[in-house]
Amino acid sequence: MHILKARLRTVLLKTRMPFKYGIATMTTFPLAFIELQCQINGNKTRGWSSDILPPKWFTKEADKDPMVEIIEMQEVIERACLASKELQADQPFDFWCKLYTCQATWAAERNIPSLLAQFGTSLIERAIIDAYCRYHGKPFHQLLRHHGLGFDPHWFGKPFALASMDETMPAKPLEYLIARHTVGLSDPILDSDIQPSERLEDGLPQSLEHCIAHYGIKHLKIKIAGDKQEDAERLLRIESMLETKPLEDTRFSLDGNERFDSMALFKDYWQRLESDPRLKRFFKRILFVEQPLHRQSALEGETAATLSSWDHSPPIIIDESDGDIHSNEKGLSLGYAGTSHKNCKGIFKSIANACLLKAKEKEFPNRPFLISGEDLCNQGPISVIQDCCVAASLGIASVERNGHHYCTGLADHPTGIQKAIMQNHDDFYRLHDHGWPTLHIRDGLISMQSLNQSPFGLGFEPDLGDYPCEADRTF
Repeated sequence: MHILKARLRTVLLKTRMPFKYGIATMTTFPLAFIELQCQINGNKTRGWSSDILPPKWFTKEADKDPMVEIIEMQEVIERACLASKELQADQPFDFWCKLYTCQATWAAERNIPSLLAQFGTSLIERAIIDAYCRYHGKPFHQLLRHHGLGFDPHWFGKPFALASMDETMPAKPLEYLIARHTVGLSDPILDSDIQPSERLEDGLPQSLEHCIAHYGIKHLKIKIAGDKQEDAERLLRIESMLETKPLEDTRFSLDGNERFDSMALFKDYWQRLESDPRLKRFFKRILFVEQPLHRQSALEGETAATLSSWDHSPPIIIDESDGDIHSNEKGLSLGYAGTSHKNCKGIFKSIANACLLKAKEKEFPNRPFLISGEDLCNQGPISVIQDCCVAASLGIASVERNGHHYCTGLADHPTGIQKAIMQNHDDFYRLHDHGWPTLHIRDGLISMQSLNQSPFGLGFEPDLGDYPCEADRTF
């Protein structure tokens, strides 16, 4: 298999409400599409992928101009497009290995962080998998489980190969995912928190209170500021609001937002927060804590000493620190419980991490290990579908979904795309009263039935030509 043509098309979209994550607040964003024309065994086929370009996530530099960061993201994608044209392989995994190595070498010469550089690789990887699944007419899960994609954990090192794919993957992909709703730092908790001038009239819920009632949400991802008093008051407001609803099965993850410089500082913060008697019920429902330390210090040796002496610590995972294929392995050696899955960090990388975590479960049966499903405003019509497809295939049941909350469904997408979505995925999406598709969450769950039966989640060939174009390049 090889790539005949790669097309990068970028469009500009806006959010329905500001989305604050870490040190950034998003109100508009570029959405990048990749379309590959591939030749597989002499036959032409196409594959697609997509993702937003979020400033201040791949590199967290407060003083850097967001436009410069967007340009850098475009450059790593363009580089991956160019490099992929020079490669040939028998199967998608072999192709990814070669592209990953090429991109890593190029990035090292230019001092580009691995997390950013391999974002470009991930978009090609996704489109290659899509094309390969379409060529074979088989769903992603089926090809992966039966070695049809060529995945070999030995490429990552012996520890990754100590658990088989049969042990790691469920026999069938999950039929439903639990939608873990993000509570951003600036998000209103109650309807009464919304100022009249900020109230939206698009028919979608705006406050956390309304989201829980509208979607039946049972899992929350709550972002914290790192200030004990401020966070305690905010958590209490959420807890108080939940007490009025029959939601005893509600669970939470906390996103540390890289707010702490050392694990010792986070431990002190956590123990002071946990000792607040008003939050006793809340802390009984914690799932895990995500990335409390800044990415530059999260994998330093001090972390191991703190975690090894911390009795009853919550499961803590890395996210932004998961920059290369061995980051999770190093994190586990320091005492972390695992890492996150995001398609933007790499699909085969997540599969390898799932194998490694399964092997560690066998070696240390009394220690918690997990790979979580996370997401940064993941968007339709392609990105969110492919990401959910991988999560269901790996058995990741609780998946952070918030792109539908910060954007007005697919209202800003071409009519042809909207019709194709509803014709092929009317369980994953639903038609809103205003006439456009929006993610269908019922009783806190997302149906995966149509996605699991489609090649790589997406059951149609998207026509990108109708999008108002910010940039369009062919390689």
